[in-house]
Amino acid sequence: MILLRALKALADVLVWTLAVIGVLCGALWAAGQAGLVQPLVVVSGSMEPAIMTGDLLLDTPVPVEQVEVGDVVSLPNPATGVLVTHRVVDIAPQDDGTWHVRMQGDANDTEDGGAYVVTDDTVLSPRWRVPGGGDFITRLTRPSTAVPLLVALAALLALSRLPASRSGHDRARARRPSPGSRGGAAAGGLTAGVGVAAAGGAGSVAGRGRGG
Repeated sequence: MILLRALKALADVLVWTLAVIGVLCGALWAAGQAGLVQPLVVVSGSMEPAIMTGDLLLDTPVPVEQVEVGDVVSLPNPATGVLVTHRVVDIAPQDDGTWHVRMQGDANDTEDGGAYVVTDDTVLSPRWRVPGGGDFITRLTRPSTAVPLLVALAALLALSRLPASRSGHDRARARRPSPGSRGGAAAGGLTAGVGVAAAGGAGSVAGRGRGG
């Protein structure tokens, strides 16, 4: 019984923890849909040791005119469209209103091939870094991990819904009448007995009075 109560308490904690994580993930998704933040999983070591493979980056838009040499930004690869997060080594405005940005990874010996052409007013720049967060998300979304996790979550949810069992001491207290109720009954019985006796006494006295 004690083990079941401990498991139920643990299930409650885990369910609430997962609920908080779910709310945070939902807020992050909504922010991403609104263009306020862009989560990125680091898949290469080109920026080590500043940014490690498997980290999670949370990029936010910054005005392109505020970007300087030495800043780290995320720009789409002209050939693949995949976002590349590297350090800016040169940035220059063009007559047509675009910006040409050259970047290089901290761990790379050479610059990225060609300039990145920025046509928007903003670019993405890492605002927060979660060490290992990318690896965690990647593993969590794999079917081999997600399916057992969902089954375990369902079991924890069912366990947390179980009613709390009372101990033997609590059950004994629930069955035992309260002292107030027993005392009240005894007092009531005593009062009733005294009333009957008093009434009987009064009757005999009155009888004697009439006979005399």
